[in-house]
Amino acid sequence: MRDGGGGEPDGAVVRDALGVGIAVGLSGFAFGVTSAGSGLTLLQTCALSLLVFTGASQFALVGALAAGGSPFTAAAGAFFLGVRNAFYGLRLSQVLALPRAVRPFAAQWVIDETTAVSLAQHTRRGARIGFLVTGLSLYVLWNLTTLLGALGAEAIGDTDAWGLDAAGPAVFLALLAPMLRTGTERTVAGLAVLLGLGLLPVLPAGVPVLVAALAAPAVLWARGRGSASRGDTVEGDR
Repeated sequence: MRDGGGGEPDGAVVRDALGVGIAVGLSGFAFGVTSAGSGLTLLQTCALSLLVFTGASQFALVGALAAGGSPFTAAAGAFFLGVRNAFYGLRLSQVLALPRAVRPFAAQWVIDETTAVSLAQHTRRGARIGFLVTGLSLYVLWNLTTLLGALGAEAIGDTDAWGLDAAGPAVFLALLAPMLRTGTERTVAGLAVLLGLGLLPVLPAGVPVLVAALAAPAVLWARGRGSASRGDTVEGDR
């Protein structure tokens, strides 16, 4: 069955959405292990996945807590990473055009993966199907694997001894790397890494993440200055 608007068949959209939901949802294991290893209880770990439901922010929060950061700096770092979802929502509100009564519930599923699948469709019907299937499959699987990961971490005891403390950052990097497509994005990521790692020895835990967030405006400002300078040179040569 096709969607009637020149887009992909509904079955193809469902297949692609399920592929994304399942692939990313399995990384909830790593979050559950990381969160339990950082000292959060099973209830706290599961509540983060149920209520926050944005992997990057969740990993940032438990990572900062595990490093000894204060709850305030950990929450601030997670908040700044989650702000991008608000901008996704502005775009998706136009693409999906959901009924007003549904929007507060749909907002919980506005994340990287649902946005990518929705915007890849050519019709509103396809975008809605992609959003629903990706969001539902990912939400269910992410929370299930979070629970299993946290239970497993409690069962094996010291996660550092097994090297599982590196699981969270490794998964986060694996999810982030394919998104760095342009030179600007790679420059921002590189500068953020340098700032974060370079400031670890001198700033309290959790604060280097906040400082690393300045990489984006710094790179954009530098590029803007460079473009303006080139423009002035061209005008002067005429």
